Amino acid sequence: MKKIILSLAIMALAAATYAQKKVADVAKFNSETIELGKIKQGTPTSAKFIVTNIGSEPLLIEQANPTCGCTISDYTKSPIMPGKTGYINATYNAAAAGHFDKHLTVKFAGVDEMKSITITGDVVAANEVAPAEVAPTLVKAPETKPVVDAAPTVSVKPAKKSKKVKKVASSK
Repeated sequence: MKKIILSLAIMALAAATYAQKKVADVAKFNSETIELGKIKQGTPTSAKFIVTNIGSEPLLIEQANPTCGCTISDYTKSPIMPGKTGYINATYNAAAAGHFDKHLTVKFAGVDEMKSITITGDVVAANEVAPAEVAPTLVKAPETKPVVDAAPTVSVKPAKKSKKVKKVASSK
């Protein structure tokens, strides 16, 4: 009997160990790749990835790390409530001319799996492209309503004091 109970306990522990959350269970990206198009050399360009919490618990982005020093990132630091959205900004420095594919690895709290997102495009020398062909310096995903968890602040101004002015008759 003890062997059966011990075996069941070990199987339950093994099942719990292998039942880890996956990124697809908790987060959905509007786009995993953003094409920046042609950008002028020396003009840093940004892309904004929108991530939606599709899980039932708050979602926290632990890390959003670029794979090279030519890209920097910023992301939503506060927990993303279920059904709400957060963001990951990726800025490419565009120092070298030519095609690029730059990846960021995203880590969510409580999820062992890492997610890879990509920005891609072509850097052209400033004298090789007409201004109308150059991509804007910020490429955004579709607009979403910001998440506001705090109560609105109200500012109250003190009432103005009325000043009574005495008229003094002047004698001439």
